[in-house]
Amino acid sequence: MLARIGAFSGLSRHELEKLAGWTFELEVPAGEELTKEGRLAHEFFVIEDGAVEVRHDDERIAELGAGDFFGEIGLLRGGARTATVVATTPLRLIVMSAQEFRRMEQELPAVADRVRAAVQERLGF
Repeated sequence: MLARIGAFSGLSRHELEKLAGWTFELEVPAGEELTKEGRLAHEFFVIEDGAVEVRHDDERIAELGAGDFFGEIGLLRGGARTATVVATTPLRLIVMSAQEFRRMEQELPAVADRVRAAVQERLGF
């Protein structure tokens, strides 16, 4: 699945295996709040299947689906979540802890650069 996600496409088999070793799968029901705006960031999420709604200041700003990711802004900035994300359908997620995210930044800098580019695009830079 990781190879089908834009930020991870083009990685070698070895790099994908390394990345997979830093993640785990999680299934959550519809209605589950995955991140809360203002709270400290602890994980990075990739949607394998399902959809989420992204809210900022109680306003819906986006809907994400399979192949999209979220949770990276707080990790990259080393601070609080910038949005609340809620599952709108049952979800299957790939999750990476903050510690493993830092490891990815060090060992797979090209992937970290792709994630940063997505952040810049989302924030309009």
